Amino acid sequence: MNRLPVIPTLLVALAVATMIGLGIWQLQRKEQKDALLSRYESAVGLPAVVWPTVPDPAALPLFRRSSLLCARVLKIETVSGSNSAGKAGFAHIASCRTGEVEGPDAKVAFGWSERPQSPRWSGGPVEGIIAPDGTQDIKLVSKDAVEGLEILAEPSPRQIPNNHLLYAIQWFIFAAAATIIYLLALRKRIKAS
Repeated sequence: MNRLPVIPTLLVALAVATMIGLGIWQLQRKEQKDALLSRYESAVGLPAVVWPTVPDPAALPLFRRSSLLCARVLKIETVSGSNSAGKAGFAHIASCRTGEVEGPDAKVAFGWSERPQSPRWSGGPVEGIIAPDGTQDIKLVSKDAVEGLEILAEPSPRQIPNNHLLYAIQWFIFAAAATIIYLLALRKRIKAS
């Protein structure tokens, strides 16, 4: 009588259970992301908010209209971006001081160009839409462009990916593949003995 190899069977069972668990977790994350994106979609038409000088990461006012005064431009960086017509190019983003506090208080995406060279901009009043920012949580995307630049694409919740269903399917496929491979290996071992 052929016995199952205990340690390899336990390891494969543990790996498959972990992959299934990760797939279920991704399905739960999908539901959370759907709720978050729905909240962002409903924020699009709400009245403007005051620019948060200290944004709360748990309650960011994303996709709301706002305004601020960029009293002093500390630096300008250039990243990939799209203009209002959807053409790819470069977005120009300023780190601004909005008051007397040291350090940047806000990031302002103030225009688009085909070339990466940073334009000159000395700041001023800005109106726009609050969008996600990887380093400072939020930035204000200006609804107007600085002279010599074009208007940036308007930020939208539709630009935020929700790939959790695909990730879940991927984990379930990995679990199925590991199970099939292990069963084929067992079958080969049984035939060999």
